[in-house]
Amino acid sequence: MKVAILAGGKGSRLAEETEIKPKPMVEIGGHPILWHIMAHYAHYGFDDFAIALGYKGEIIKRFMVDYCAISGNLSVDLGEGRVTVHDGERPKWKVDLIDTGQETLTGGRIKRLQPYVNNQTFMLTWGDGVSDVDLKALLAFHRAHGKIATLTAVRPQARYGRLTLDGDRIKLFEEKPQLGEGWINGAFFVLEPEVFDYIDGDETQWEKEPLERLAADKQLMAYKHTSFWQCMDTLREKHLLESLWESGNAPWKVWS
Repeated sequence: MKVAILAGGKGSRLAEETEIKPKPMVEIGGHPILWHIMAHYAHYGFDDFAIALGYKGEIIKRFMVDYCAISGNLSVDLGEGRVTVHDGERPKWKVDLIDTGQETLTGGRIKRLQPYVNNQTFMLTWGDGVSDVDLKALLAFHRAHGKIATLTAVRPQARYGRLTLDGDRIKLFEEKPQLGEGWINGAFFVLEPEVFDYIDGDETQWEKEPLERLAADKQLMAYKHTSFWQCMDTLREKHLLESLWESGNAPWKVWS
């Protein structure tokens, strides 16, 4: 089963990092967050990837091409122009790297991946968020309901403490509770190929017309995930993920 990852955005709220690299290449614990996401999927046996590139996509290409060489010992025969990799980390991942345009919106990037998903059920996520979602359970949920699309619904921690007021008096203070207002889209989708019929082209934003139409057609289901989920939109969130990784208790590290 193909895993599609959108990795083409500019990440403007992480400008300190993303002026020189695409957002999915921002590192957590010495590895790009894209690597963390791929390792999560591979742990569950989903190791065939299609990555939609855009902004500074050449950096992601270079990382994938050089990965084994960077993580292992080498012998270089300059006369023959031959490089031999002796050891190091060699994950059994297959990766398609597809240029989907500099300014293409999220729906358009998904549409451009259509030739690579082999007209089969596929998974989809963004290249900037991690979770400990059980991907096998997510897939089983999707297959059981028989609809076109499943998204993972999450209730993340609020950024600030929440107050319940009685006039000017604080009745209740909760330090960074889960959002009480409801669930939000946490990505980690499972999709049928019919989903491409809901996307018009490069100017389509996935989070608007396609998801709205799927919901109106009763073809969009929510897999409720109550455990860890965190996107990386800001430097504060990057530092949060970095501290969790350095603690040795990163919740999304389900692999050994």
